Amino acid sequence: MCNTLEVHYYLKAICRHIQAISLMTGALVRKRNSFYLRVCLTISLLILIFTVLHIDFTHKRKFRKSFINQNSESDSTPAQRILRSIKRYNEEQLIRNDHLFSALQNDSVVIIVQVHNRIEYLQHLISSLSQAKNISSALLIFSHDYYDENINKMVQSINFCRVLQIFYPYSIQTHVHAFPGEDPNDCPRNLQQNLAIERQCKNALHPDSYGHYREAKFTQTKHHWWWKVNRVFDQLHVTRHHTGYVLFLEEDHYVAEDFLHVLMLMQKQVETLCPKCNILSLGTYLDSIDEYTLTHPNEVKAMPWISVKHNMAMAMNRSTWLNIRKCANQFCTYDDYNWDWTLLHISEQCLPEKFHTLVASRPRVFHIGECGLHHEKQSCESDHMVTEVRNVLNTASQSLQLFPQNITLAFSVGFEPDPFLANGGWGDVRDHHLCLNFTAPSDSIKSKNSEA
Repeated sequence: MCNTLEVHYYLKAICRHIQAISLMTGALVRKRNSFYLRVCLTISLLILIFTVLHIDFTHKRKFRKSFINQNSESDSTPAQRILRSIKRYNEEQLIRNDHLFSALQNDSVVIIVQVHNRIEYLQHLISSLSQAKNISSALLIFSHDYYDENINKMVQSINFCRVLQIFYPYSIQTHVHAFPGEDPNDCPRNLQQNLAIERQCKNALHPDSYGHYREAKFTQTKHHWWWKVNRVFDQLHVTRHHTGYVLFLEEDHYVAEDFLHVLMLMQKQVETLCPKCNILSLGTYLDSIDEYTLTHPNEVKAMPWISVKHNMAMAMNRSTWLNIRKCANQFCTYDDYNWDWTLLHISEQCLPEKFHTLVASRPRVFHIGECGLHHEKQSCESDHMVTEVRNVLNTASQSLQLFPQNITLAFSVGFEPDPFLANGGWGDVRDHHLCLNFTAPSDSIKSKNSEA
């Protein structure tokens, strides 16, 4: 039905037509001109009919459009609605707060945070980032594999730097009962292959090296990491020509207020201190937070990159990425669901020069996560760890041990990583194909860049 405002508008329009015709017919009646009187009455009748038909047609068209929209929205699943939102975000590539800061330079630091759904950890990370010096000159990218309006509101409330959100479009949240999520016709993890073949489950022919079948929650992290690094270096409008460093953080990290300052010092001096170092590492894993005070605030170490030691807060530039991208086939087919162990594999087996890293002896990025992919505790509260980190940083600040004027090389280590085996979990050829699909061929990337 038409609403009250529409009825009022249409009635006024009809009344205006009738009033105008009445004036004409009144004059004609006074002149006793019967022919023109009949013509005017006929015209008035036609106008009235046309107006009524127009009202009916307009109303039906609006109602039909509204009905279709309502039905399409109500018929869609939550996953489909999320996919539409994700598509909109990824197509818009909206940079928030861009107008608040001076122009982004081509070598400005880009910080990319991989986010799942641990909003409490993320809140601590954002709080620490807000206190960092020179953060206003950075571009902060959040790469999500879980769509949550509360997380979106938190990210979109940031006002201390430029912010861009991207969303991994093949998450298990949006593919609940289909690959790359858990397909009900997939083989259970521990099913023996001969039984899997008899059952004819979808991936029966493709267990991993240990005879196990894929688990979606484990494969997603590697897919997401590979998708986001391709997305940032080769596809986003704002970063695909970027020449500076890209720093990789995760939602359960916490940064010191001088982390960008130290990163800039490392970037300026890496050619002098360690010419073969192609990765900068701001985070190291401490057995105890007390170890923080045992290291010198301005010292760095040079050594071969080892995944379990140097996967936190690592930064690399486009040259390093181009070498990694050439090993896309090895990355996407190596039977290990961990992205960092896979990087170590291509460093050892594929790259022309193995990864070497310049590491901050005193970490500027801390891991505060008590729970995650491999760890589940009864209490996942982050407050205790955050309090410890803040305490050591406050002590360092009060004793003027932050913001060193320069950095010095403590030592350079030449040992190689110990021999290692793949951890498995990545034997399914569907994972291989999806992963490879994220990497555009070099020629197509060049043609896209030349068109920009």
